Amino acid sequence: MMVPTHRVGNRSGVTNSFKSIAFLASSAPEAEAARDRLARYYGDADPETADVVVALGGDGLMLQTLHRFMGRATPIYGMNRGSVGFLMNEFSEMNLRERLAAAERAILHPLLMRTVDAAGKTHASHAVNEVSLLRQTHQAAKLRILIDGQERMPELIADGILVATPAGSTAYNYSANGPILPLHAPLLALTPISAFRPRRWRGALLPDRAAVTIEVIEAAKRPVAAVADHFETRDVVRVDVAVDTRIDMLMLHDPGHSLDERILREQFGN
Repeated sequence: MMVPTHRVGNRSGVTNSFKSIAFLASSAPEAEAARDRLARYYGDADPETADVVVALGGDGLMLQTLHRFMGRATPIYGMNRGSVGFLMNEFSEMNLRERLAAAERAILHPLLMRTVDAAGKTHASHAVNEVSLLRQTHQAAKLRILIDGQERMPELIADGILVATPAGSTAYNYSANGPILPLHAPLLALTPISAFRPRRWRGALLPDRAAVTIEVIEAAKRPVAAVADHFETRDVVRVDVAVDTRIDMLMLHDPGHSLDERILREQFGN
């Protein structure tokens, strides 16, 4: 998921006053039904002009919503009406305005992925959770890794590699045996996916100011795709990844159920 800069809430003197609420729902029937009921109770503003957006679904909808409003500083409050809800608050139709007023804020920055493909075309996409490079065929990828322009690994042979933010560290990164990062740690996780050589390499922790460059070796023979969340570029030869501090994303969470707390619980298997 994202790199946070700071968190603020009512305890710091900030008051969340949201007069207009917009509701967005996933295609799941329970999410759409919840949206209809909540819209009747609280009104339903235009998402483009609302004071706050309430997303009803799972983590997939939350990622889509964060991408949609990226850079606008529109607060996003998620309620779980999906199968996976790590980024979401518990669902309830009661006291929504009070919950929004009491919610804690987390300001997050996405990753910016810039790629060059085999045809020489450049592409740019943002990622809330992670940027991943994945082999496109049966053959393992061969990758060269540079950090801030300095070569750190001349050749990694693996199914791929990913760069994850602290919030995204509990997603694909964790499934690839990467570390879970505290939300406010100024770090990125660089995690190999099924590494073959170096056989014992388990990845690295990088400062969140680091610029990561990954070059594809033998790109024609061993093609690689690059994915920023759900935006994919195929047949890449070079990928640059860095935190984009120009863009703010604002998420709201109930007190005691912040991303910090959820990430901490994940580390203890809760």
